[in-house]
Amino acid sequence: MTTRLLVTGGAGFIGSHYVRTLLGPDGPADVRVTVLDALTYAGNPENLAGLRDHPRYTFVQGDICDAATVAALTREHDQVVHFAAESHVDRSIDGGAAFVRTNVLGTQTLIEAAHQHGVETFVHVSTDEVYGSIAHGSWPETHPLKPSSPYSASKAGGDLVALSYHHTHGLDVRVTRGSNTYGPYHFPEKLIPLFITRLLDGETVPLYGDGGNVRDWLHVDDHVQGIEAARTRGRAGEIYHIGGGTELSNRELTGLLLTACDADWDRVRHVPDRKGHDRRYSLDCSKARRELGYTPRVDFRAGLADTVRWYRDNRPWWEALRARAMV
Repeated sequence: MTTRLLVTGGAGFIGSHYVRTLLGPDGPADVRVTVLDALTYAGNPENLAGLRDHPRYTFVQGDICDAATVAALTREHDQVVHFAAESHVDRSIDGGAAFVRTNVLGTQTLIEAAHQHGVETFVHVSTDEVYGSIAHGSWPETHPLKPSSPYSASKAGGDLVALSYHHTHGLDVRVTRGSNTYGPYHFPEKLIPLFITRLLDGETVPLYGDGGNVRDWLHVDDHVQGIEAARTRGRAGEIYHIGGGTELSNRELTGLLLTACDADWDRVRHVPDRKGHDRRYSLDCSKARRELGYTPRVDFRAGLADTVRWYRDNRPWWEALRARAMV
């Protein structure tokens, strides 16, 4: 029996990788995918260009806040995987309204339609940033939320809205919280693609504060693997952590990127720290390992080398985006 799957934000970085994986040669043959994407600045139809003639693929341009659009689509689909979000912390600090609109109101609009029209499973893709900062150890899924930025606060709000539809209505809602994700097709405003593209162009790169902020890095292949495991093997009402297992300070990461791009430390400029900058993130992924069989498979150094190679080989893709977004 074919599953009719609606993927919101499917023209973005992780969403498009998920769609390409599902519809690739090693993906399930019993899934039809409809992508709903508003094609804002970070949504790029070129991320899905290779699927235009795929017999199990449909693209719809639309806004998840548009109740009529999402009602029509959820009525025709069995499951939803919800990626659509405003996701850049720096942009949220400059103005949080768009983040609350998309990440909270958009999620509520979408999940209300899913409830009304009998969607079987709703996977809500979230982030480790909803927990704030942790000095030592790792967060379990039961840890209280303490977001620090308008972005992470809006994602936390979306998480709670989604889970409330499970508790109130019995809707099969599954939430994934992933760590910092990297790989090809990543919009060049985020740290790794920003540094790679600037270094490849002979420019300098900005390092916040003392460079001591620590993140866990997750290759997009592994993130997609975890999300699909949650969709196919997860349980209703549960939260699953999807981590990469490679913790690095921003300074350590900068050193690796400089080496990979044949650049020296004189290309780094130290800039004032970001407002409310969380010091460290760390997810306990034992639940996903135990229940979903999830383990990250991509070695970080190999994944980073492949990512740098992709940006070297695909200048037209990112040069157009940099010119448009002025990053």
